Amino acid sequence: MSLLVRPSVGLYAAWREAHEEWGDGLHEDGFGLLDTDDVRSSEGFRAFVDRLSAKESSAGDDGATFRWIFEDGEVLGGIALRHESARDLDVLGHVGYGLRPSARGRGLAAKALRDMLGVAKARGMNRVLLSCFVDNVPSVKTIERCGGVLDGVVTTSRGKVGRYTIMVR
Repeated sequence: MSLLVRPSVGLYAAWREAHEEWGDGLHEDGFGLLDTDDVRSSEGFRAFVDRLSAKESSAGDDGATFRWIFEDGEVLGGIALRHESARDLDVLGHVGYGLRPSARGRGLAAKALRDMLGVAKARGMNRVLLSCFVDNVPSVKTIERCGGVLDGVVTTSRGKVGRYTIMVR
């Protein structure tokens, strides 16, 4: 059974293992990782976790709730809920998530998304927007499995992106 947990410096070794499995780059959706984050040092990792925690209580346009997908002592991925006032919602949507390669194909993203919808409901949100590349079939299936309805497709410089809405109940 997977569990969403708050980012924690106590999970540094487990998080680093997940990060290393992904390899170089910032494609670890859901972690909130920026190119300016120094996650290779314990001090930098603490600053990263502190930044994520501060975003949860932010009332500004960068507010977000971050959770790590954790099971059997391993960080398997991350999921983020951008708050209603967050900028770029029309492009990024409210929710972004990602699983390390070895954790994919087990339904964990759908479970994490359902759990994060509970967080959205507790925040008073009645719908969430999600977007993903139309050729990312596993993500499309995850969103649809969780009640996502396709609102439309837009063409970006990186490819076609499907925009979905999930009503929060």
